[in-house]
Amino acid sequence: MSDVHDAGDVVGPAGPVDPVAWTCPVPLRDHDRIVSGHGGGGRLSKELVEHLFLPAFGAAPDDPSHDSVVLPMPTGGRLAFSTDSYVVTPVEFPGGSIGDLAVNGTVNDVAMSGAVPIALSAAFVLEEGLELAVLGRIATDMGRAAREAGVRLVTGDTKVVEARERGGLTITTAGFGVVPDGVDLGPHRLRAGDQVLLSGPIGQHGMAIMSRREGLEFASELATDSAALTGLVQTMLAAVPGAGTSGVSSGVSSGVSSGSGGGGVRALRDATRGGFAAVLCELAEGAGLGIEYDERAVPVPPDVAAACAFLGLDPTHVANEGKLVAVVAAVDAEVVLAAMRAHPHGREAVRVGEVVDDHHGIVVARTGLGAKRVVDLPLGEQLPRIC
Repeated sequence: MSDVHDAGDVVGPAGPVDPVAWTCPVPLRDHDRIVSGHGGGGRLSKELVEHLFLPAFGAAPDDPSHDSVVLPMPTGGRLAFSTDSYVVTPVEFPGGSIGDLAVNGTVNDVAMSGAVPIALSAAFVLEEGLELAVLGRIATDMGRAAREAGVRLVTGDTKVVEARERGGLTITTAGFGVVPDGVDLGPHRLRAGDQVLLSGPIGQHGMAIMSRREGLEFASELATDSAALTGLVQTMLAAVPGAGTSGVSSGVSSGVSSGSGGGGVRALRDATRGGFAAVLCELAEGAGLGIEYDERAVPVPPDVAAACAFLGLDPTHVANEGKLVAVVAAVDAEVVLAAMRAHPHGREAVRVGEVVDDHHGIVVARTGLGAKRVVDLPLGEQLPRIC
């Protein structure tokens, strides 16, 4: 006797199939192999994670777009954890090297959760032919960056491989930090009317590396903005004490909004791969709300603008390594902005936009001519690897 199904059922070998539960095991693009764009922080990166890694690994974190995850500890309290790999070339560039970049990048990923970073691990893949003097300078840069960030490099590993690019290396760092009681940051906290703040000028890191690669010269040398942002984040969170509690644990939040509204800092992101624009896209999509910003309010240094124009690049999509985007309740925006400007890494902080209850999940830029345009994640990456 055959089974009877509704006319609308999709039937497989084992019976009715629920299409809502389907997942695609690979990115829905015309690629059967990995391309460089899969690591660029755009749509290809997002699809690689969502359609390949997450189905393979299991349950996703609450905010899979974030570069760190907050984990409850069996003995109480919470830890933020993150890991990242760095393959930038050249390994030394104006204002820094792959060494301090690896430290600051992972410290910032942890700090954006509101955590205070404590320790890092470091793994090196060294290619034959790498000069020991270069490696020594990079290690020194890492040690100095760790001390300045208030973290310790506590464990690591080293491997040597045959030369692919004469004298190359890859550094992978992982780090963790303690999340204070009550702190809960993320897109789920966003509310219509919240203000979008940017800690300073964008595009410096990406253009510093690209100008060195392309041999471009400007009136002033472009230098990376690489810096650890823990101090800036903690200053922002402390600027509006008692503004609300998140309900995630006992204690009073430092400037973190409550789920029912409240005030304070809602979410933080460091604008690395994909740049300022990619951060806004991730926040809007994660919150299910729209974000609008004023293009004229986004600070782009003249030399960065010139380099981008020469290379045909959009500075809002260029990676930064020492800038953050904050979404803050409107009632506390001026207080938080003033606190940012009082900190060395936020002196040039500006208000650039707001969260709106419209065009949900979409970012819109208001142009200098009064028009509006939709801002989307790039498909891949608009320039070669810079972190």
